[in-house]
Amino acid sequence: MDRSLAEGVLYTDQYQLTMAQLYHRRGLAERPARFEHFFRRYPDYGRHQAGYCVNAGAAWLAEWIRTVRFDDASLDQLRGHHNRDGEPLFGEDFLGWLSDVGDFSSLRIEAIPEGRVVHPNVPLTVVEGPLALGQLLETSLLNHLNFQTLIATKASRVVEAANGGNVLEFGMRRAAERGALAASRASLIGGAVGSSNVGLSHALGFTPVGTHAHSLVQVFMALGEGELGAFRAYADLYPDDCLLLVDTINTIGSGIPNAITVFDELRSNGHEPIGIRLDSGDLAHLAVRASAMLDEAGFTEPIIVLSSSLDELTVWQILNQITIEAPQYDQDPNRVIARLVYGAGTRMATSDGAPSLDGVYKLVAISDGGGTGEWEPAIKLSDSPAKVVNPGRKKVWRIHSARGTATVDLLALADETLGEPLVLHHPSTPGVTRTLTAGQVTGREELLEPFDPWTVVDEHEAVEAGRQRRNADLERLDVGVRRIVNPHVYHVSLSEGAWRLKHDVMARVDQD
Repeated sequence: MDRSLAEGVLYTDQYQLTMAQLYHRRGLAERPARFEHFFRRYPDYGRHQAGYCVNAGAAWLAEWIRTVRFDDASLDQLRGHHNRDGEPLFGEDFLGWLSDVGDFSSLRIEAIPEGRVVHPNVPLTVVEGPLALGQLLETSLLNHLNFQTLIATKASRVVEAANGGNVLEFGMRRAAERGALAASRASLIGGAVGSSNVGLSHALGFTPVGTHAHSLVQVFMALGEGELGAFRAYADLYPDDCLLLVDTINTIGSGIPNAITVFDELRSNGHEPIGIRLDSGDLAHLAVRASAMLDEAGFTEPIIVLSSSLDELTVWQILNQITIEAPQYDQDPNRVIARLVYGAGTRMATSDGAPSLDGVYKLVAISDGGGTGEWEPAIKLSDSPAKVVNPGRKKVWRIHSARGTATVDLLALADETLGEPLVLHHPSTPGVTRTLTAGQVTGREELLEPFDPWTVVDEHEAVEAGRQRRNADLERLDVGVRRIVNPHVYHVSLSEGAWRLKHDVMARVDQD
């Protein structure tokens, strides 16, 4: 299969092309329009729910925009598409227009940067420019941004549950085929300190992480050398990077004792072990016992890596159990927890419990076509008030409270002056307002920034910058919103101007 064809400019849905041709035929293809990308609700994992998301994926979207073209190969494919009567579905006039346009460079894009904490109904990405091109960008934009935001959010929650402990991403084997690459990258933005994904790690400038599998021990057992022989062989080859998986046979009865034997041998030869990994059983109990056994043998520094279907709720429960159980073995719970590292695999790389983000891309304004530069607001109505689009060209402001925490994300009209006191309107429930006086507000910041896909960025720096933004935003986010289960609701509101515009447009549509 020609992946360059599948992943190039035709990486889209069919209806984007049929709509674009219609716009061209009706003389609307070049009409300036504004689209907004946002998600409608946080991921709900069933037993626990997200109270925030972490934005991710922009760098890879930028690379796609920068590298694709309406070239001869892609246009020939469209030229060969016929309707039911056997006639070409796409006319030469439209294909010629695509050829002349060439790429997406006539679009102007703004976006909330990667790593920032984001909330429902807030525009994460704004696209302005020729209507047909903005339409053609939709599918790829959603594909690149929704999934990475979903996984970065999951990773951030696992890191939060680990109370700042080191989290590693181990999910490549069960991720969604090549989506594993996006999942690994998004996990790093979400706070994971490393990934087992070798190619992706090197491509991003990170050192891949990993130990060995049960099969290594099984091989040596089958050949008569046993678990101890397997551990010795591994330590002999990697004396300064020795981290042993100890649960193939009997964790307490053989795995940890054999690991300690090998660690003693390493130390006698001038090396120090990295630690052990636990991948099955009662991980909290085994972590307490392993820590006690390692300490008793004089190995107070080696880490204990926990793996096996970890997610934020599992990690949270493990730490709670250790807090209760460690004193029963004369262990300091904080001491045990401090040496833990968490290998999160399947559940993080697939966002277990919430496998998709409800991200959408909606038209919110279009030029009136009169040559005056005036914009007409566009709206999508729904029987569900929460799905009614917020129309018009807007700015997004994050308002900080007197406590220094983020208190509301405010959607205001692009040309609106925000006064004091600040009246906030519920976006879908009329009559529900909140007022912030000058003394209740310590500052505000604009979230949308210019997005330039034509400038090549350093991938490592992009991920690191995303991590820093996530950390900074979480520090300013109320602890109740960050809660793993039943988080507080973070407010997203409309300004006076945005609220009035929305209801004026709704009333006008009802009259029509």
